[in-house]
Amino acid sequence: MNNLLYIIAVILVILWVIGFFAYSAGALIHILLVIALIAVLIRIIRGSS
Repeated sequence: MNNLLYIIAVILVILWVIGFFAYSAGALIHILLVIALIAVLIRIIRGSS
């Protein structure tokens, strides 16, 4: 489950970068970034177990 969370976070960050440079989607791009950061923080807090 932790690996899935990490993969989702990475995908969201990649989508944010693509959207930031390629499209003007407004708040949606920043929401994706916030979700990705929250996922990474949850992974860090829970550790690798």
